[in-house]
Amino acid sequence: MKKRLYLLTILLTFAAWVYGQPQNVSVATELKRLYDIRQLPQYVSGTHVWEKSSYDTTGGNDDGFSGKYSFARKNPDGTLVLFEAKGKGVIDRIWMPTHNDDTLDFYFDGKEKPAFSIKYYDLFSGKMYPFISPVCGNQLGGYFCYIPIPFNNGCKIVLRAKTMQFYQIQCRTYPGGYKVKTFDINFTATERAELEKVVKLWNGENNKVKNFYNAETKVAETNALLKPGKTISLFNANQGGRIDGIEISPASAFTGLNKQVDIKITWDGEMQPAVYAPLADFFGYAYGNPSMQSLVLGSKQGINYCYIPMPFDKSAKIEVIYRPLPGKSLERKTINARVYYSADKRKPATEGKFYASWFNDHRPAKGTPHVFLNIKSKGHYVGTLLQAQGLNPGMTEFFEGDDSTATDGITRLHGTGSEDYFNGGWYALLDRWDTKMSLPLHGALDYSLPFARTGGYRLYLNDKLSFSKSIFHSIEHGPKGNKIPVDYTSVALYYADAPPQTVMKPDNAHTRVYVPDTLIMYPQLMRFAFLDIKGMKEADGGFNFTAEDRGRINISLNELPAGRYKVYADMINDKEGAEVSLWQRQTQLGEWISVNSPKKKLKQHIYLGDMSLGELKSSLTLVLKTNGDNNKLTLTRLIFEKSKVPYRPE
Repeated sequence: MKKRLYLLTILLTFAAWVYGQPQNVSVATELKRLYDIRQLPQYVSGTHVWEKSSYDTTGGNDDGFSGKYSFARKNPDGTLVLFEAKGKGVIDRIWMPTHNDDTLDFYFDGKEKPAFSIKYYDLFSGKMYPFISPVCGNQLGGYFCYIPIPFNNGCKIVLRAKTMQFYQIQCRTYPGGYKVKTFDINFTATERAELEKVVKLWNGENNKVKNFYNAETKVAETNALLKPGKTISLFNANQGGRIDGIEISPASAFTGLNKQVDIKITWDGEMQPAVYAPLADFFGYAYGNPSMQSLVLGSKQGINYCYIPMPFDKSAKIEVIYRPLPGKSLERKTINARVYYSADKRKPATEGKFYASWFNDHRPAKGTPHVFLNIKSKGHYVGTLLQAQGLNPGMTEFFEGDDSTATDGITRLHGTGSEDYFNGGWYALLDRWDTKMSLPLHGALDYSLPFARTGGYRLYLNDKLSFSKSIFHSIEHGPKGNKIPVDYTSVALYYADAPPQTVMKPDNAHTRVYVPDTLIMYPQLMRFAFLDIKGMKEADGGFNFTAEDRGRINISLNELPAGRYKVYADMINDKEGAEVSLWQRQTQLGEWISVNSPKKKLKQHIYLGDMSLGELKSSLTLVLKTNGDNNKLTLTRLIFEKSKVPYRPE
C-alpha cells in the first residue's frame, strides 16, 4: 500500500512539473490569474486556446453582417448553437459588439437542461452578479466578459434567436490530468473573495508595484542625464532573479515624431536582446504621445510603468539608448528610473523568460499580413500593442482586417476585424471606436480620421495563448487580400524557453511617426458649433444642414497640425442647395459657391480656399447664404492639402 502511495505521489509530482499549474481548475483558480500577475510567466503545458467566431470562412468580409457564419449549428427549433466543446475546458473570454434582448442558455457536462440562462445584455451590463464590472462591460463599441466559465465534460451555449451577427468565444482546453470544477453561477465564498480581489485591483486608480508583489522587492534607482549617442545602464545583475517592475519618468521626455530613445533588455548573456524597441512604443505611446494606461503596462501621471514579471537565470541588463539623428541637434534628457527586482530566479521547468518583439512594417507587400510574432519554441503569448497607420487618406478601412493565430502548426483562432481583436467595435462611429481609451486589459491607443490612423492594445492574463513548439500570430490590413497600403508598428509580448533567432532593431528609418500631406475630415466625427442653423441630420453619407440667411457652421480643427492648407469639400448639389463660403472667424477666405442643382448630385473636391492653422487659429467656419427654400448644405467630407509654401507661426 505504501509503495502504491509513493508511486502515486511521484506521478502527481511529475504531472505538476509537466503542466506547471495546479491540477485543480475552478472559477477560483482562474479568477486568481486575473489579479495574481506573478503567475504570468508560468507555462500552462498540455493545453491550447482556441476560438469560435463569426468570421467569414471564405476569406471575405462577411464576418457577421449577414449572420451566415454566426453560429456553430442550428437547432431544430431554429435557435442557434453559438459554441460547443467536448471534454474539459474554460471559456475565458466572450466578445460581441451588438446589443440585443435575446437569452443565452449555458449547458454543461452533457446535461439536457441549461445550468443557467441570462439575457444577452445582462452578461455584459456589469450589474448582474457574478458578471460584474470591470471584469465584464461595454466600451469602445464592444461587449466583453472575462469571468471564467469552466466545464468538466463539455459545454454548449445556445442563443434563443434565429439570427446573430458578430461574436467571439475563446476557450482553453485541458487534458485529462486536470480536475475541472464546472461553473456554478452561485459563487462560493472563496470564489466571491477571488472576484473581489480582481475588482479591487482592476478598479485601482494608481496601482504601483506593491499592489502586485510582496514587500521583499528591492529597488535600483537611476537619475541620469541622457545624451544623444550615449547609453545608460538602468540595471545590471550577475545572478539569477526577476524584474518585478520598471518605472521611467518623465514621460514627456520621450514624446515627439522622432522616437530616438530605445529600451534594451538582455537575459543571461543571450545573443539577441529580449526587448529592443523604441521606449515610447514599448510603453504604449501612440504616434509620439503617451496613451496606454493598462493594468500592468503604460504611462500615467507622467510615469512610464511596466509591472510584468520577468524572471531570469543568471544575469540581466536593462539599458536606455539615445540614437543620434544626423543633421539635427537633439536635446539632452534628464530621466529618473526605478527597477524593482528580487532574488527569486526563474524556475526553468515551469516558467518562461519574458520577450517583446518590436516590428515596424512599412507598406507590407500585397497579400501579406502584418506579423506580430512568428517563432519556434515553447511558451505563451501575453499581449499586443499596435499602431495602425493608413498610407492613403480617408476612411480607416485597413482596420477591417482579421487577426489569425496558429499554435503548434494549427490555426486555432480567427477573428472578425481589427477593432474586434482589441475588444472594441464599429470604428468611426461616435462614442464607439472613435478615440483613445484605456481599460485594464484592452483599449484604443488612438483614433483619427484626418490622419487615417488608429491603434489598440490587448493583454492576455487568464487567456494567454500557449504553444509547445511554435506560434504564428498575424493581422490583415484591409477587409480581404491585404491590399491597403499601411504603416504598422507592433510590440508582441510573450514568454518562451528560448530567445528569438532574430530581432528587428530600431533605427532612424523605422521610428519616425508618419504625417500625411493630405488630411480628411468626415462630419460624423467633427466637432461643431452653430449660429442660425435650424436643423442638422445625417443624410446621403454626410450631414445635412438647414440654415437661416448667413447661418454659420464652425468646425474645430484642433486635431490638425499647424501649417498652410488648401481646403476642398465634397458636397451634395440639389434643388434646395444654398451658397456656401469658407471663413475663418470674421475673415472670408473663399468665394461664394452654389450647391443648387435641379438634380441631386455629389460634387467632389470643390475648392473652398486657402487657410493657415496654428495655436491661435484652430477652426474654420462655413457660412451659408440662403434664398427662400434654397437654404440647405449637405457636407460629406472636408479635404486639407498641405501647401508647399513654408508655414511661419504668427
